[in-house]
Amino acid sequence: MHADVAASGVAALSSKASNLVVRVLTALVGAPVILGLLYYGPPVAFFVLVLAAAAVGAWELFGMSHPDDAPSRAVGVLLTVATALVVYESGKDPRALLTLIAALPVLALFITLTRLGAVATAALRSMALAFGPLYVGVPLALLAVMRRDQPGNDGPGYVVLCLLFAWFADTGGYFAGRFLGRHKLYEAVSPKKTVEGAVGGLAAAMLGGALAHAWFLPSLSLAHALPLAAVAAAAGQAGDLGESLLKRATGVKDSGGILPGHGGILDRIDALLVTATVTSLYLLWAK
Repeated sequence: MHADVAASGVAALSSKASNLVVRVLTALVGAPVILGLLYYGPPVAFFVLVLAAAAVGAWELFGMSHPDDAPSRAVGVLLTVATALVVYESGKDPRALLTLIAALPVLALFITLTRLGAVATAALRSMALAFGPLYVGVPLALLAVMRRDQPGNDGPGYVVLCLLFAWFADTGGYFAGRFLGRHKLYEAVSPKKTVEGAVGGLAAAMLGGALAHAWFLPSLSLAHALPLAAVAAAAGQAGDLGESLLKRATGVKDSGGILPGHGGILDRIDALLVTATVTSLYLLWAK
């Protein structure tokens, strides 16, 4: 019996190590593509990448809320892509943004009426169609707006900063939680996350902010980089928990399987959606 338990533990550790290797390899392949488009490609090329990610992420999200209704999922994807296009092309026009905010809930109700299905889930499906394009499409479009509108290398730099906040917080949280984790953070939503992991994630994100200031984003002062990192990382961890809640509520383990070792697009960008939003609001109001 003890041998079986030991063998099971070894197998679990081996599986975790193997998954970590796959995740690292996936990141090593994806990171050069993203950085190449950011620093050497035209702004529209990065927006095309963002638009593709928004489409896949929306398909995954509406797969949770509309698992047996492919036409509604497709409409949800189209609404998300349209939302991202409006933010990218007309984000400075208040009329366009007001139209977007006013139209989405109405369209969501109309679409649900045409695809009625089970009445018991109609409210959930309608709210998802209104919420999804804003949740997925807007933050990703804001990344492309940052890339295009910030001067010089600050555009790519702020996008990388958003990525660093999400990636450093995730990595710091993983290792701090694995080696130091004792107290559950929010067991009802994500049983493996710990308070120690969350603190480690915040510390790692603040290190990322300091590195950004010293390395590729000198226009961002250290006095701004550190509190921005703390707020963005804390909100990003809440975003991670929020996506976990969506999956748990809909009985889904991973949002998808498009990224080896990472699950779906949403599983990988749940924190980035929030760090992009926080950083964009910082640029809008504080810079």
